[in-house]
Parts: sequence; C-alpha cells; structure tokens
Amino acid sequence: MIIIAGVLRVDPSERDRYLDGVADVTRLARKADGCLDFVQAPDPLDPARITVYERWESDDDLLRFRGTPGPEPSLPEILAADVRKYRISGVEEP
Repeated sequence: MIIIAGVLRVDPSERDRYLDGVADVTRLARKADGCLDFVQAPDPLDPARITVYERWESDDDLLRFRGTPGPEPSLPEILAADVRKYRISGVEEP
C-alpha cells in the first residue's frame, strides 16, 4: 500500500479557489483503479494550509492515475509543499 500525505500552503485568500479547482481531480481519483482514498482538505485552524491524503493499492495504480489525462484547472500558486510518499508493509486495527 502507498500513502501520499502532507501539506500544501497557498495564499489564504486563494485557498477556496484552489480546492474548488481540484474537486474534479478528487472525483476522478476516487473512481480510479487502486485508489482507496483521496482528499485535499482545508485545515480548520490555518487558512493557508491544505492537507493532502491519498491511499493507493500500489505504485502502478498511483502512476497510472497520474498519467491519465484529466482536468487541468488553472490553480492558484502553491507557495510551499511538504508532501511525501510512504510505503506501508502492514495494516492493523488501531
């Protein structure tokens, strides 16, 4: 399993426009083969922060989705990003 997680930072006045612009990408990802979860969401405390979380069955599924043509919205500039890929070898109940 692959998890992509982290944060993006945008101008606070542009955050809603950014999230509106990626809404179709989220819908397409959630329908894609191997996508277990996909969200970009506003942070409730920091108006410049967007939380990114994706969960994929495999690298192949992730790469296939990223290589699929989709909407290319005009998005506000991302001012900073700290997003990483994690490889998960096991899953347990919390």
